[in-house]
Amino acid sequence: MNILNNFFFIALPYIAFVVFLIGTITRYRTQKFKVSSLSSQFLEGKKLFWGSVPFHFGIIILFFGHLIAFLIPKSIILWNSEPLRLLFLEISSFIAAICVFIGLILLYTRRLTDDRIKMVTTKMDIFIELLLLFQIFTGIYTALFFRWGSSWFASTVSPYLKSIFTFSPDISAMSAMPLMFKLHVIGAFVIILMTPFTRLVHFLVYPLNYLWKPYQQVIWNWNKRKVRSPKTPWSIHRPKNN
Repeated sequence: MNILNNFFFIALPYIAFVVFLIGTITRYRTQKFKVSSLSSQFLEGKKLFWGSVPFHFGIIILFFGHLIAFLIPKSIILWNSEPLRLLFLEISSFIAAICVFIGLILLYTRRLTDDRIKMVTTKMDIFIELLLLFQIFTGIYTALFFRWGSSWFASTVSPYLKSIFTFSPDISAMSAMPLMFKLHVIGAFVIILMTPFTRLVHFLVYPLNYLWKPYQQVIWNWNKRKVRSPKTPWSIHRPKNN
């Protein structure tokens, strides 16, 4: 068990961060214009909307929640000293996790059932979506059966992560954690490891200028339903305008 703990909580983090750093730089230098989410919105938009919106809003909340607990753990513990504030933090985080889970299910179903989306789906797309589903499932399980995670994350996991970044790893706290939470942490390192090879890499080049650019109006000159329908036969003739 000590060998496994040493590998998963000491070796794996360093392997993941090194591959992430070298992999993202190499991919950006060699495939600059492929560092994107490779959007399939023009192929199908309705199911994408209902899956993508809850997934992205939920994942942003969870990401920054974990980041804040890592950066300022003492402030989180102080915040949680008031029961109502603790309940607010736990419930809002759980709702965000449920949104991510539902969004992922819808996106995964869309990718497997829509004929057009299947044509642009790779094995890596399937793998990373299953990995994300596993990650959010272990997180929800931990939140349900090991309550008040925001407090014990700040008091035990944050010091472990800081020990990794200061190159003095201390896994004593992680070794005593429940199996499901260990799997959650391992899953996070695997996601970091795989990011340079998947669509997830697009979050590093998010077009921040879109936050202040005016809205761009898109007008369909052709029948949108026919163009997007995989059952529409191919023709050399231009479709009629609406």
